[in-house]
Amino acid sequence: MKKIVYVNPPYGDDFVRSARWAAKSRGRVQRHPEQALILIAMLERDGHKCKFIEGAARNMTREEVISEVIKFAPDIAVIHTTTPSIYNDINYAFDIKKSYPNCINVLVGAHVSAEPENTFDIAGCSVDVIARGEPEKALCEISEDKKFSEVQGISYRCESDIVNNSSASPIDVNTLPFPAWKHIDPHWYHDAGKLYPFLTLYSARGCHGACTFCRERHVINGSNVRVRSAKAVVDEIEYDIALFPYLKEIMFETDTFTANPKHVIDVCNEIITRGLHKKIKWSCNIRVDVQLNLLPLMKKAGCRMLMVGFEFGTNDQLNAVAKGTTIEMADKFAYNAHKLGFVIHGCFMIGAPGETEQSAQATIDFAKSLPLDTIQISGIAVYPGTPLYRWAKEKKYLTVTNWEDWVNDKKEQVTLLSYPQMSKSKIDFYIDKGLREFYLRPVQIIKMLFTVRSFHDIIRKFYGLKSFLNYFFVKKLRVKR
Repeated sequence: MKKIVYVNPPYGDDFVRSARWAAKSRGRVQRHPEQALILIAMLERDGHKCKFIEGAARNMTREEVISEVIKFAPDIAVIHTTTPSIYNDINYAFDIKKSYPNCINVLVGAHVSAEPENTFDIAGCSVDVIARGEPEKALCEISEDKKFSEVQGISYRCESDIVNNSSASPIDVNTLPFPAWKHIDPHWYHDAGKLYPFLTLYSARGCHGACTFCRERHVINGSNVRVRSAKAVVDEIEYDIALFPYLKEIMFETDTFTANPKHVIDVCNEIITRGLHKKIKWSCNIRVDVQLNLLPLMKKAGCRMLMVGFEFGTNDQLNAVAKGTTIEMADKFAYNAHKLGFVIHGCFMIGAPGETEQSAQATIDFAKSLPLDTIQISGIAVYPGTPLYRWAKEKKYLTVTNWEDWVNDKKEQVTLLSYPQMSKSKIDFYIDKGLREFYLRPVQIIKMLFTVRSFHDIIRKFYGLKSFLNYFFVKKLRVKR
């Protein structure tokens, strides 16, 4: 039996590690560490004693985190990493090693999976192992004292050399336990778009899309969509409700919930058969190329909101990132989903290869033309390990050279690209322009006011408004300086 601590380190207030962009979000949301808690559940199932330290969502200080680690006296420390916080995260490994020299420090996350050699260069002897991609099998084997040389999917230091073992085969998702939710409080996690409090759930891993910017697909979960059985998915919903009876919503955080139509039908029918559609609402991530005949069944099964990757408002920009969809598909999808009564949250970006001021404005205008309830707009994400990152680095379009520069001094998202025809400052301008134009329209303000149905709606919308105003107020102060 090993004592294993999993550290989700803080990196400034409200830094979000589990989101697809590691930063303090414009909406000031906080994501659940579901995959970390699945790993912990696997280790606990094997008989190990585990502790999860949620430094990020709880905005703990460095001293508080290290104090909890030292009290626990771990044999193995797992530290979640991100690109902008990598130096910060490695410093936690250094502090742990200083107190417990024999503790095996393991780093996990997309950044170290894509950049193992550079990570070891930075970390020196403070880090023993990097578990690349899906880390579950590797951590279980390390915890059972298997030799590093025999563990697939890890990188480790052997004297002065860095050894990269062969990648592990994709995990069988139906062998995964439910997350060890006992280590967190759902009230720690806010999102103005979700019913509060809520939990996340992964019904599958992997994505069939080929988007060049997607870190999850290219670095962590791969392109092979592995779905869990409908029974296991709905069993988890029941488990969540029993554990936290006050839950208002389940968010299917699966990259694309509708990637496998039969899976969607089976899950929805299972929810209806058990009567859970009358007990709790749910939301999901979705692409606009979904089979539209799935939407009525999803609505019947209690699906409330669709998180949609529209991305851009021109087919040229969609093609530039290999999205595999068109604006015509997006338009048809949005109006069908709206007609069925779904709340629709649109995800948009500015800064695709070939972006111009005209195409950026086209994305803004497209977002405004659709029947959307809320949107988010960001500069296109550029993460190590993705085709977009390799392309941008080769073309010298990246504006940053240091990992810490992936966020600004407030730990917020920043634009990472600058093109001859579309500068970084212009991309930033159109991001803010789009948010203002969408949300400050009288029709949008009225729509948001008329969708208030309960006290919880008031709380969510107040939180969203506060976050929106805070983002622009803080940005205005930075510009003045």
